[in-house]
Amino acid sequence: MIDTPKVVQSPEQRTAMIHLTVPRNEIQKVMGPGLQEVNEALAAQGVQATGPWFTHHRKMDPRVFDFELCVPVSSTVTAVGRVTPGLRKARTVARTIYRGGYEGLGAAWGSSRTGSGGRRSTRRRICGRSTSPAPRPAQIRAPTGPS
Repeated sequence: MIDTPKVVQSPEQRTAMIHLTVPRNEIQKVMGPGLQEVNEALAAQGVQATGPWFTHHRKMDPRVFDFELCVPVSSTVTAVGRVTPGLRKARTVARTIYRGGYEGLGAAWGSSRTGSGGRRSTRRRICGRSTSPAPRPAQIRAPTGPS
């Protein structure tokens, strides 16, 4: 199920992130280990996560995911291993919530554009969030659409 998109103001947000570029069929193999790596870096630095993790897709390609795996944080992290500090600037975004299994997320992204009058962002950046620490099909709850 996907909600009707709403235009909202997204506040500035500090993150700890890992940049990944992987074949589409390997996305589920890298998410859990990537989240563990970010969470270990946060724990070692005494930095608190301030919300659910999300992905920031840098470009859309049907064969490859080029994205940042991000965790919002209370203070700036020090780069360690693949984990780097990030900052999402405040901006106006179209946001919708998808509730359902991972296998339906791709279709939800497409329908979020249709639900917003078919308009596409020239940036093609899409963010997804999960309420769980690792993606499990029955627990995906994800804002989708251009941001």
